[in-house]
Formats: sequence, C-alpha cells, structure tokens
Amino acid sequence: MLRKKNSKTPKEPFQHHQKSQSDLSVWLKVGRIDPEKSVQDHQSLNDQENNSKQENSLEPALNYFATVQDRVSLKRSSALQRHLATVESVALQRGLPPEAFNVLLSTALSGKLADTVNTRLLKSLIPNSVVPETSVVSAVSWLCVSKCSSNIQVLFLRWLITVFDLIDHKEDLRALYGFFFFFLQEEKMCPYVCHVLYLLTRKENVKPFRVRRLLDLQAKMGMRPHLQALLSLYKLLRPELVSITLPAKTKIYFKNAEGPWKAAIRTIRQRKLENSPVPQPLFLGTARPRSRKRKWNAQLMIPASSTNRSHLEGVTGKNTDLYSTDEYFPVELLQTFPQLLQNIHHLEFPSRMGSVLTNPLLLHYMNCTKDESVYLRLYYWLGQTLQEECTWCVVENGQNEEEFRDFLEILCRAQCFLHEGLLPCEEFLYRSLPLWDGLCCRSQILRLVSWIPLNSSFGMCDPLSEAGQCLILKDRICPQMIYRLLVSFSEMKSYLYDPLAQLFFTSSLYFKCSVLESLKRLLQNWLNWQMVHLDSATDSQTHSLNTTFSGLVNTVAELIHFVGMISTVALRLESNHTFLLYFILEFYETVCDIYLKYNMPLLIMPPAGVFYPVLLGMDPVNLNQLCYIMYRYRANLVAAKENEHSEKEIQQFRFSSETYKEYNQYITAMVGCLWTSNAFQKDTHPQGLQMDDELLNKTGVKEFKTSFNIVYHPAMIGYAVQFLQQAWPDDTTFNFSLIKGKKWNWYLEYLYAKGLEGLKVFIESSISRVSQASHSKAGNTKM
Repeated sequence: MLRKKNSKTPKEPFQHHQKSQSDLSVWLKVGRIDPEKSVQDHQSLNDQENNSKQENSLEPALNYFATVQDRVSLKRSSALQRHLATVESVALQRGLPPEAFNVLLSTALSGKLADTVNTRLLKSLIPNSVVPETSVVSAVSWLCVSKCSSNIQVLFLRWLITVFDLIDHKEDLRALYGFFFFFLQEEKMCPYVCHVLYLLTRKENVKPFRVRRLLDLQAKMGMRPHLQALLSLYKLLRPELVSITLPAKTKIYFKNAEGPWKAAIRTIRQRKLENSPVPQPLFLGTARPRSRKRKWNAQLMIPASSTNRSHLEGVTGKNTDLYSTDEYFPVELLQTFPQLLQNIHHLEFPSRMGSVLTNPLLLHYMNCTKDESVYLRLYYWLGQTLQEECTWCVVENGQNEEEFRDFLEILCRAQCFLHEGLLPCEEFLYRSLPLWDGLCCRSQILRLVSWIPLNSSFGMCDPLSEAGQCLILKDRICPQMIYRLLVSFSEMKSYLYDPLAQLFFTSSLYFKCSVLESLKRLLQNWLNWQMVHLDSATDSQTHSLNTTFSGLVNTVAELIHFVGMISTVALRLESNHTFLLYFILEFYETVCDIYLKYNMPLLIMPPAGVFYPVLLGMDPVNLNQLCYIMYRYRANLVAAKENEHSEKEIQQFRFSSETYKEYNQYITAMVGCLWTSNAFQKDTHPQGLQMDDELLNKTGVKEFKTSFNIVYHPAMIGYAVQFLQQAWPDDTTFNFSLIKGKKWNWYLEYLYAKGLEGLKVFIESSISRVSQASHSKAGNTKM
C-alpha cells in the first residue's frame, strides 16, 4: 500500500524518505554493538533539520487544501501533486499534527476533489499524538450531506475505528450516536457503523426503537456477525429489551478495519520512543516494553497537546467538584489508589479495553466491579486480537513474533495480577496449540497454560453469546466458571492434553521440564481457585456449587492422571534423568496435600513408572523428596479416614479402597528397601520389586537384600562413606557393616543433620522401631 502511494509522489521526496529509513536501519544495527553516541547525535541533528523543513512545507500544503477549488485535476495540477506528496511524506515520516486533521478531513469528505485524491488524503491521516474530537465531529457532519462517495465514507469509518483510542475527547462524539445509527441502513457501511456503535455504546444508548431496528435489519440481511455483536452488547446492557437467543458459535464479529494506518502509526510511535530521552513509565513493577502503538499497548496517558492539556488542567483544577457529581471520571486522570477508591462509581473505561491490561489501577477495578460491559468489551477485543495477531496461525504475521511475544507477556502479567485466567486466552490456547511448534513465544504460552481457568472441562463459550453473557452476569463470587455446561473428557483431551503431549514427547529435556512446571502451576491455580470460591460461597449458591463440585474434582483428577502418564513416558525417553525427576516430584508434592491443604476430597498416587525410578535412583535429593511426599500422603489419608464418617463430610466423595491399597504397597516397598531389607520378598505391587531368591542369586550380588537400605542405597552410600570417615578416621577399609546398633542411630542423626528432613519425617511416621538397639525389626502403618 505504501509502495503504491510513494510511486505517485515526486522523486525527490521519495528519495529523501528512503534515505532517512536507511539511516535509521544503520543506526539500529550499530546500536546493538556499541553505544555509538556520535551516530545518535548525527541522526538527531538530521531529524531536527528534516522536521524543520517539513513543518515549513506542511503549512502551505494545508493552506492549499483549505482553499482548493472544486474538481482540480491531479494530472494537470502540479500544485496539487506537490502538496499532496508533502502531506504523504510528512504523515509517513513523523505523523500529522492535530491541527492538520480538520482541514484534510473536510477536504476529503466534502467531495471537492476526485476520489483518487480523497483516498490518498484519508490514507495519510496518521496522527503523531492525538486526533482532535472537533475534527471528527466536523467530518461526521460531512457524512450527513452525502457529498462524498460511498467508498470514501467507508474509508473514513475504517480510519475512525483505527484511531478511536487516539481521539482526545469523546463526549461530543457520543452525542452523535443517533447519526451513526441512522447509517445502519446503508448496506456497504453497515459493518463499520456497527463497529463504531459498539465502541460508543453505553447503557443509556440502548433504546427499544434501536433494538427493533436491529431486529428488522437482521430479518432483512440475516444473522450477520456485526449485527450479532451489537445485539449481544444491547442484550447485556438491557436484557429486558432483547429477548431473542443469539448464536453461541465463536467468530470474528467485525472486519479488520485498520488498513494502512496500523503499521504507519506503529512505526512513528517506535521512532518517537527510540529518540526520546525521557524514561518510560513502569508497568506492574517492571519496565514497560517498547510501544509500537499496537492496540494492546495503547497508553492511557494522552500525549500532550494544546487542546488536551488545557482540558486536563481544567478538570484537575475542579476535581473536588467532579468527585461529588455523577459525571464520568476520565481514566487519564487516575494516578493513585486513593483516587480509584474515591471515584470508583464514576470511572469511564476506555472504549477499547486493551489499554486496561497495562494499568494496575484499572485491573484493581476489574477485580471488584460488577459492571458486565467491562468484561464483555475486554473479552471481545482480546479474543479478536489474539486470533488476528497469532504469528503461527496467520502466515502474514511471521515477522511480528517479537511484538506478539510482548503482547503475550502483558497478558501473562495481567492474569497474574488478577489471579485468574481470562476466557479469551483459554480459547486462544485451545485453537492455537495444535499449530504451535513449541518454540515461538514458549515461555509466554506455557505461562498462559498455567492460568487456564478451572472450567476447562466445562466447555468453551463465546463471551458475546448468550451463554457467555450469562457467565458475566452471574455473581462475581464464581466468575466465568461455575455455570458452564460439561463436555466430555475426550473434548478436553483433544483441546489441551493431546497437543501438549505431542510436543512433550518430541522435544528436548528442557521443554519437558518447562511443561511440567507449567502444569504444576496450573494445578495450584485450580486448587487455590476452588478453595477460595467454595469457602466464600453464600447459602444460596451452595446447591449450585455442590452440583458442579464433582465436575471440578474430575477435572483436577484428569490433569493429575495426564501428568502421570507423560511423566512415565518421559522418564523412559530420558533414561530417568535427575533433572526431569525433580520437576515430576515438584508436581506430586502439590498432589499429595490436596485434601488437607486445599480441602478437595481427592488423592491420587504417582504411577509406578514414577515411584520406582525415584526409589531406586542415585540422587539423594529426589529420594529425600519422595520420602516427604509419602509422609504427606499418609497425613492426608489418615485425616480422610478419620473424617469419613463425619456429618460435615460430603458423603459422595470418599477415597477409593484402591487408593489405600496402592499407598500401602508403596510404603511396603519403601520400608523394605530403606529399612528392613526385604523389599524383594515383601513388595506386592504388580510393577514392584518382588523376585525369587533363585533369580536374585544369578545376579552375582552377595548381599542383594541390603542393596537398597539407607547405608548401601546408591543415593545414600556417599553419606555412609562420609560418616565412616568421621566415626573411624583411621579405618580406610570402609566397613559398612560397622553401621549397626547404636552406630545405626548415630548414622540416622548424621543424615538428619545433613538436611534430609523428608527421610526423617518418613521414618518417624511410617516405621515402628521396636528397639533402639536394633534396626532389624520394623513395620509399616496399614490403613
């Protein structure tokens, strides 16, 4: 698009623009290696000279367009060619100042010039700071007199949608709601008018006659996406006025209206930030990423201009009066938490909700507000942006990986700040994971996975659908989750688990560990959510919670079984790597305490493919952690057994006898290995260590029975050697048989002093020591 426009401009401006771009590229490349202060100074000097020349040439161009006569031929008028090229050059290089928009919009929409010129003028409307509201209002008045063609009208609406967040005020523009609504009858303009109305709509704008008009259009045109979006918003704000059932199928509701302006605004914004000596503001305690003026990174702080500064100063000067009125409080003035508390009932959110993600105060407000439109707007915008900008789902966006990564980073921080996942992120993961290569934006994608809401197995629904509205309209004590319909595990498996498993099995050890860490955090977030919301549920919600609680438990159980399966396979693929075992045990350290710590009646033992590699492994840290995990399993099972007949306990949730049986089999194997040296005879697990003595004798190991006790175990023998060196420093034979009787107790104290707390609590809880002088008699506690 830009190349086509440049081809029509005179050669000199075009070459000058290209040279500036070339210098900037060199500056960027050099800047990655050296500080290059001299290069920056030279570039800054050139920019100042260029800006001065352009300012001098832009003013005559604006004067020309303000006084141009009707129907000037572009081919025959050198003046028109020169001034049009000037406007395009200035717009592309540094953006247009606010005072230029009134003249250029009036010229383009008045119909004075040919559509070719009007199109180039509208495509050159690239702001360098803000767009004055007065210019937009004046332009809308030109639409009403129908001086320009329908193509120019559509192009203007597309531009208006793109720069909507950059308009300095919107009070007068909102007053034109009825004018925009009138243009719904124009079929060509209807999709873009619906988009504008969606951005402008407040509750007071929803009237019965407008609902009837939309329903008439729907009957005439069919269920168009743009009509569905506006009706959905109307139904959310005034449900008593819209009684029809809207389709729940997710789709893109509005066409991409950004045209040639999006990339140009991003480039200009980037240049300004790179050349600015002012440090950037902070975001949630960390530095804000470089802004490329993407929709999601729109700053709430409006850039300074003469019009805007006077407005803000005026409002600031009378803010004490504003607090006591019913007027909307502009978020541009919201700077402190006390301000948020004082104006919490008067806040007006941005029309595009993407800017909320970078403002901690507005995220605070989202956590406590019951304004349904806040979530509806954010979910619509976020869902559409994720689908359009995903670099591996849209071929054309492959070069924007860094920008998309920055966007996902903002989403991760926002979700962490809110302590809950956002539904559009969940749906984005379900749609994009099957296409993901496991490399692009890996850290951000896995962090998004860890914030998938607990309603994952409760189906996906569109926030603009009737079901999606129901989620938002429900009491905030159970937001977005409890009221979703159950879907089968096979669907959840295909959305999340299967794509992750395919990448998990075929990727590196580091990726496997990253996935396990992400799934551990996902489990913790699910458990924290259900504990908080079940504890805070009111009596009126108890029945709804009880009817869905079994579904929540099943969802958590499915996740644990999935991790157990992939962990077993991964250990075989990676030859029981110690690093991998560490992350697996970290996951099960959360699983073993689900009943007592998170008040969920669920305990699932690790599979044998995880348990035995750790028990027989060579790493003392992992063995110590396994001992602690088995100690916590015991504590949870004992508590469950004691509460099994309590009246407070929900009777339908009881631990299976198989859980107790599997725990006892594992305990028998552990005690047999580490303490009584009879694991090969007593282990009854189907995948356990039980073997005939005849087979064991064929191994050639003399003392095979004691091969895995706490002295001879491959993971513990290093401690035994150190203990012998300290107890008998003159003995170099390392006679491990000396560690018995009283020396056995000394050895235990030595191990405890080395920090093996897991081993300590396991021995104290699961082993009955008959005699302090003998270690040969011990037993395990049966459930």
